[in-house]
Amino acid sequence: MGGAGGLLNRINERYKSLSKGQKLLAAYITDNYDQAAFLTASRLGQAVGVSESTVVRFASQLGYKGYPEFQRAMGELVQSKLHAVHRMEDVYGRISQSEILETVLKSDMERIKNTLENIDAHAFDLAVDMILDARRIYVLGIRSCGSLAEFLAFYLNMMFDDVRLLHTSSSSELLEQMVRIGKEDVMIGISFPRYSIRTLKAMELANNRSARVITLTDSVHSPMNLYSSCNLIAKSDMSSVLDSLTAPLSVINALLLAVCMKKQGEVVQTLEMLEQVWEEYQVNGNDEINYISDMK
Repeated sequence: MGGAGGLLNRINERYKSLSKGQKLLAAYITDNYDQAAFLTASRLGQAVGVSESTVVRFASQLGYKGYPEFQRAMGELVQSKLHAVHRMEDVYGRISQSEILETVLKSDMERIKNTLENIDAHAFDLAVDMILDARRIYVLGIRSCGSLAEFLAFYLNMMFDDVRLLHTSSSSELLEQMVRIGKEDVMIGISFPRYSIRTLKAMELANNRSARVITLTDSVHSPMNLYSSCNLIAKSDMSSVLDSLTAPLSVINALLLAVCMKKQGEVVQTLEMLEQVWEEYQVNGNDEINYISDMK
């Protein structure tokens, strides 16, 4: 399990079996490995709020012979950021700027085609039903996936009364927003490599509270599927520092349209209410249009 992604792979694979303190370490390292790589075991424990012995046991639990080997694995992750830039140069450095547009768009088309060929139609139908039946809908995506989560929640909010887009800068803050989640609710978690441990922790809570959990991720082997009963798979890989989110966004569009077709009445009612509010508060600029008309 060597290589730049080795440590994160080990954390993701073993996450479910980690102790509470080790899960805190996993979350901290996933988000801050560039700082953690330069800390002693004692300092890392202080930063997370666990003992030095917990840090050493954590390294052992992940299969490392000792803390120095574990620390080197964190260093490899730091180097992987530089390698990502070099990979981008290798892939795109040989083509002219005029070819970049065509190359990237064609690459995204391939990802959508691959997603269409491999997505589980039954899981898609199940996700639609779970969303329609939910009392409350929680949506979570962190880092680059935040834009996908915001897009999904924006349109779900047009169709449902209680949609919660989770915002967070820490795991504790995230779990506080989910304190009332229960079996009648649905949680939609979105994460692609590098997988977010904070998203994983939120899905673990949702699963423990018997809420229904939907994931949107890149592989059947993704740790996101540990706590999910409905897995939507979309291709997102890209040989650069950028994530390609075109295919996941297409799956979200399909999900929204399928839900919308079942909720046409509510959508029409919402739009009519919005139109009435716009007219009453003149936020749609009608007064300006009328003013221009009067001048003619």
